[in-house]
Amino acid sequence: MAKVSMVSLGCPKNQVDAEMMLYLLKEAGYELSVNEAQADVIIINTCGFIEEAKKEAIENILEASRYKTEGKCKALIVTGCLAERYKNDVTEEIPEVDICVGIGKNGEIANIVKNALEGKFENAFGKKEDLNLNTPRILGGAPYSAYLKIGDGCDNCCTYCAIPKIRGRMRSRKIEDCVNEAKKLAESGVKELIVVAQDTTAYGTDIYGEPKLCELLSELCKIEGLHWIRTLYTYPERITDRLLELINKEEKLVKYLDIPIQHCNSEILKRMNRKGDKESLLQLIKKIRQKVEGITLRTTLITGFPGETDEQFSELHSFVSDVKFDRLGCFPYSAEEGTVAEKMENQIDEQIKIDRMEHIMETQMTVSAQKNEQKIGKTVEVLIEGYDDYIKCYFGRSAADAPEIDGKIFFIAKKPLKIGEFARVEIFDTIEYDLMGEQVL
Repeated sequence: MAKVSMVSLGCPKNQVDAEMMLYLLKEAGYELSVNEAQADVIIINTCGFIEEAKKEAIENILEASRYKTEGKCKALIVTGCLAERYKNDVTEEIPEVDICVGIGKNGEIANIVKNALEGKFENAFGKKEDLNLNTPRILGGAPYSAYLKIGDGCDNCCTYCAIPKIRGRMRSRKIEDCVNEAKKLAESGVKELIVVAQDTTAYGTDIYGEPKLCELLSELCKIEGLHWIRTLYTYPERITDRLLELINKEEKLVKYLDIPIQHCNSEILKRMNRKGDKESLLQLIKKIRQKVEGITLRTTLITGFPGETDEQFSELHSFVSDVKFDRLGCFPYSAEEGTVAEKMENQIDEQIKIDRMEHIMETQMTVSAQKNEQKIGKTVEVLIEGYDDYIKCYFGRSAADAPEIDGKIFFIAKKPLKIGEFARVEIFDTIEYDLMGEQVL
């Protein structure tokens, strides 16, 4: 049977889509391969959210296209957000691409591959709502950690964001469907479950008439085998006392919240179509830290939004310095086609955006170093992810670290350990964003 190789780019939500397509391909009898040079069909599952993501997608497409001459590749297929966003433009502007598939046709990927192998190259697009969120998956990452995608699309309509145009309106999965998938993941050996959606705190409003994240998390906590449950993409205006009380009470819910605030200046937030202001954000952060002792707070920020003045940026910089987030990512504003912000006046010079972003990250590096210093001498639970042959020690993550985006803990073990298990580690040193420690028996 023909071999199919897939490269998935972008966010965890896109990774889940890729894992669903892998399942459909395997069920249809195709052999899945990580070796692109040996694949008959190569699929690039793209991100198309911001300019850098689009560049990465195009680079991967062009890199894969060489296997048409150097390998066995008979067809190069592009799926994901870039495909959904630009549709036929993809094959017209990148002739190396044979077929472009919108997210509404992900469920037909096996048939699309079959046609491609027969030399039938035809782009496929459908309704965004046709993406089946309950399709089984083949995990593409570590077997002990998995994402649970509880919905797709977004109703927030932030002025800088193209996601509603790409993914459509928010669609939540039913609680029972999410729980059933989580049970199967736990039975397969998953110990860390990471709950994702474009806005997890809005989960359920479309089908239940009100947010149901707390109800879902309560049910997930009952599942045997799950050790950590982590929630990403929680919007500040929807973080309730009930959610905080649940995180504080349930042992399986890690004390970690990812809160993408983007900015703190009231005028900038208003033009972003974001709710709240600096004072409400400060009150929320204070309340979170009071109600959930030891919680790790992560956020993302945008610098250089249209019209951002030096004074408004200084306000953001001071906010970062004062609040001292445990984890922080910062991105220069990207003017995306079809968004409201793209048409706004007073677009900021690209270098100024980057300089402001770097200034924020320099400050955050100092904050992170201080926070890491405070962890020296403390003992933490670490999910073991691998062994580094060069420095002769294991590495993994604590409950304070999400995969891919946060730091790691490198530690010396007193006995052989298994990947995917947990170890108690005493911290004795720091390395930039990472920590060093030794196993405690």
